Amino acid sequence: MRNLKDIVYRLSGILILFSALLYLFEPVVAAWIMAVSVVVFTVVTITTPYPGKSVRGRRLFNFQVIACLLMIASAYLMFKQRNEWPLFMLIAAILLFYSAIITPKVLESEKEAK
Repeated sequence: MRNLKDIVYRLSGILILFSALLYLFEPVVAAWIMAVSVVVFTVVTITTPYPGKSVRGRRLFNFQVIACLLMIASAYLMFKQRNEWPLFMLIAAILLFYSAIITPKVLESEKEAK
């Protein structure tokens, strides 16, 4: 089950990137792909909470949830064909990138502390 969840998570992330590029050529199709893939990405993120007990790790998980909400807002702005959607997507990407780098380090430090 974990392996399937990882595959779905990665595929939805790739589709989010694809839809951002596709928006240049087919904005309506890109908005639908973005909406579906962001919903899948958000569901997988929320159903996979931080496994540790540290406050820092929970804060990083909250960053991921906030990033998902920003991506949902970005998808909405895509449907409205507003040009602000890349800003929301960029902020979400920065939050996800930061949490993806720091979370394994926090988990490792928790394991060493035990």
